[in-house]
Amino acid sequence: MQKTVYGVLARVFSVVLIIVGIAAIFGGNFAHGYVTDQLKQENLTMPSEDGVNALEDQASQDKLRPYIDEPMTTGPQAEAFANNYIWEHMMASSDGKGYQEVSGEYNAMAAELSDEEKATNEEFQALDSLRDSLFMGDTLRGMLLNAYGWWLLGTIAMYVGIGAIVVGVILGGVGFGPLRAKKTEAAAAAASTSKE
Repeated sequence: MQKTVYGVLARVFSVVLIIVGIAAIFGGNFAHGYVTDQLKQENLTMPSEDGVNALEDQASQDKLRPYIDEPMTTGPQAEAFANNYIWEHMMASSDGKGYQEVSGEYNAMAAELSDEEKATNEEFQALDSLRDSLFMGDTLRGMLLNAYGWWLLGTIAMYVGIGAIVVGVILGGVGFGPLRAKKTEAAAAAASTSKE
């Protein structure tokens, strides 16, 4: 009796896992396709060899080198561009300061200067330009890293889907094989029970 229950459960879970696996793979493929479509619309190109070689950080150069001059269409490309190209340029232009720190300096200087002085003060104008540049860099990085995050979720979903299908097939093999009660055994068990 227990063997029959385990067999039924194995067959049910087999079917459920295979369906879930197929849905997860479909979802992962959808995520990859959606990210690719959105990145293609932006018409971004990965940095040129000269652009990569101009970076000071060797790890960033190594990360970007496989994508030189390619159109940006994948999550890993977006992540490399955001973290190893945009970020490196932002840090180089601001001497390692982030947007918040530069913005704080800008606000402090703005509070000290009159409107006329703001219009003519070169240091204030340069700080304003740097602040805008860092804000745009942070915004673009955020968008590209968001694309990478969805790509990564799609990849995880596909691996989970493949794993679910494999487990489902194994459970199906067990449920429809060794744990499946044979009709002759079931008939013999029923006949012996009725004679008693």
